[in-house]
Amino acid sequence: MSCGFHLAHYAEILEAAASGGYAFAHFEGAPMEGTVLLRHDVDLSLDAAVRMAEIEHDASATATYFLMTESVFYNLDSSEGVAAIARLRELGHRVALHAVYPNAPADDRFGPVVAWHNPDPDYMRSPLADGRINVMQAPWFDPATYRSDSNQHWRSGCPHADLRDGAFPWLQLLTHPEIWAYPGETMGQTMRAMLEAERVRRLQQLADDRIDLG
Repeated sequence: MSCGFHLAHYAEILEAAASGGYAFAHFEGAPMEGTVLLRHDVDLSLDAAVRMAEIEHDASATATYFLMTESVFYNLDSSEGVAAIARLRELGHRVALHAVYPNAPADDRFGPVVAWHNPDPDYMRSPLADGRINVMQAPWFDPATYRSDSNQHWRSGCPHADLRDGAFPWLQLLTHPEIWAYPGETMGQTMRAMLEAERVRRLQQLADDRIDLG
């Protein structure tokens, strides 16, 4: 099993979790033994999020997708944004807010769960005043039962083998869909692949809007 950052290996991670006897859960109540909380911070690409969500659906897995209202990369109020939220829910996933501190307004498009974008240590694990769940507060976060793929690097190693072996009592698994949906051996290569895909998509949008590209 190769530990590359691509959707085929993400499917293998899901298979490893199932083989290890884990069930997929959400941020509702304290984490239970034998569960995996699949969390996706969607920083850059709604298309990548939907592609990952379809992989999970095929594996009978459900996740929570954290979407930004302040992103410079996508717009949830656009037709694409509305369609992405609808598709994520159609596939059985939850949708929550990926907020930019200190702004975390209540929004009926999202469940009562928040993940901060690029958080600083002084507030990263603090409860929210209105009672919504911060995914990095206790009991949902524990360094021993947390794995993240930030910047295309597993800080504690790829979790697939430990999931297969049932080594975690429970796990919060954070992945960023754009890291997995676009090719690249490094974060820079992956981001450039994403930007090239975005260029092609934008050119088509211009053509669809009757812009003369000649």
